[in-house]
Amino acid sequence: MAHGSDSDDSNYTKSPSPGSSDNIKKVMRREKNRIAAQKSRMRQTQKADSLHLESENLEKENAALRKEVKKLKEEAKYLSSVLTTHEPLCTGLPPQMTPDLIYSPHHHSVSPHHHGSYYITTYVP
Repeated sequence: MAHGSDSDDSNYTKSPSPGSSDNIKKVMRREKNRIAAQKSRMRQTQKADSLHLESENLEKENAALRKEVKKLKEEAKYLSSVLTTHEPLCTGLPPQMTPDLIYSPHHHSVSPHHHGSYYITTYVP
């Protein structure tokens, strides 16, 4: 039989022989320790359950974020293809502007164009 099982608990609650204060203290200490161990196991179980739920929630959130990243990458790819298709047809850009300067990942500024539209210039430090 396992040590500390419920069947052993009867040993802890038996009344000691009369007149033995050491036995009374021993039984009281064992009972107090048994209750403390039981509470500790309960807290440990609750903590494990809480961590498990948190882990499941984080996994769901991670999956949703990965799905969003995939969607945004697809959208960026689509918009890039639309832009590539449109660039040769675009008459709103001045001739000295090149697509590399316009869409460079460096510092940008937006300036008004003579027909009311805007164009982007890039400053490379």
